[in-house]
Amino acid sequence: MTTLSHLDSRGRVRMVDVSAKPETLREAVARGHVTMQPATLKLLRTGRAKKGDVLTTAHLAAVNAAKRTGEWIPLAHPLRLEGVDVTFGFTTRPAGVTIECRVRTTGRTGVEMEALTATAAAALTLIDMLKAADRTLTIREIALWEKRGGRSGTWVRTPARARRTRAKRPTPSRRTR
Repeated sequence: MTTLSHLDSRGRVRMVDVSAKPETLREAVARGHVTMQPATLKLLRTGRAKKGDVLTTAHLAAVNAAKRTGEWIPLAHPLRLEGVDVTFGFTTRPAGVTIECRVRTTGRTGVEMEALTATAAAALTLIDMLKAADRTLTIREIALWEKRGGRSGTWVRTPARARRTRAKRPTPSRRTR
């Protein structure tokens, strides 16, 4: 069974001591999606939202959130970030915006929480700036998609479609139960 690094031997929460770890290049990618009415997507794409430049504001919110993750998440380490890249894409079915945040540092601990926090902040900012036009805005599927660096190396999420396909095939242990 995997032990949780944020718990001490008595089960109390603690900030993990990373001082003995070597500094390595660390990178994490998180993605999320905000769904909306097609008319709202059109407002966004044409730059006609009443509150101004929605995507630039969401981009700045993501960068700021990544830099301040150590203040928001109680046991996250404050990190010196070396790069935060934020990209947006548009989808028509369902109508919405995809968000991808890629965060990099050279340090002793990963930047997964920074990437996830940045994605969440961008999504919340989109909702804040578009809610007057659309009350159906919904944040969906914020998840870590990649991480690189550190002792555990590289991890990449399997796309949902591949997971669904595999889930339909029973494993030998499931068939025998």
